[in-house]
Amino acid sequence: MTEAWQLISSPWGWILYFFCAILIGMSKTGVPNIGTIAVPLFALLFGAKYSTGIILLLLCFADLIAVIYYRKEFLWNEIKMLLPAAVVGMAIGLILGNYINDSLFKVVIGSCIIVGICTMLWLEQVSKTKQDALVRKSWYSPVFGLILGFSTMIGNAAGPALSVYMLSKRLNKITFAATSAWFIMLLNFTKIPLQAFVWKNLSWQGFYINIVAIPFIILGGILGIWILKILPEARFRQLIISLVLLSAVMLIII
Repeated sequence: MTEAWQLISSPWGWILYFFCAILIGMSKTGVPNIGTIAVPLFALLFGAKYSTGIILLLLCFADLIAVIYYRKEFLWNEIKMLLPAAVVGMAIGLILGNYINDSLFKVVIGSCIIVGICTMLWLEQVSKTKQDALVRKSWYSPVFGLILGFSTMIGNAAGPALSVYMLSKRLNKITFAATSAWFIMLLNFTKIPLQAFVWKNLSWQGFYINIVAIPFIILGGILGIWILKILPEARFRQLIISLVLLSAVMLIII
């Protein structure tokens, strides 16, 4: 147990860690992509690759809160269209992660976020008619599934691409949050044995400090639900785009 507290060496580190836990809770229940801001902060605290193991356990705790709250509002058909290709993407990320160092790992995470941003900005310029036609293409969901699986495996950074996909489907904010939460939960729980036995970046030390962060995840979850209820649909979309941009800039700078 003592070794767990050595993972974070300063009071400011603990403050940053608990702040990230709040962001993750918020991202799962009402403010998608705000949790992506935690990705570069965790990389700063623990190192890029090791941080994926630390943050994965926090994400799984937050996932449980989200899916319990959104147990009825999600769309299973959307998840089914993404899931097979996402598993393939996770396998690619798993293999690649064994052959790159920490610095390159950080670059790959940032690239995943930037791809999501570029796709989102491009879709913003496409007319609704063309966008709807694109969404109906047979390859559309599998391509996004592949990107989502890879980006969540390589750095828990699927948020931007998932937001692009859900926005393009024109889901209302509740269905958006619910379907995203259920889909990511399935991926995150699948990653636990992969990261534990292949990458070996899950540890009891990380598990212990995650337990301490649970109250902050719950607090973030409550805040996310409150924000989602009061935020108009148009503002919701703007907030998502702004948070994706902010997370990418932070990862590049940090």
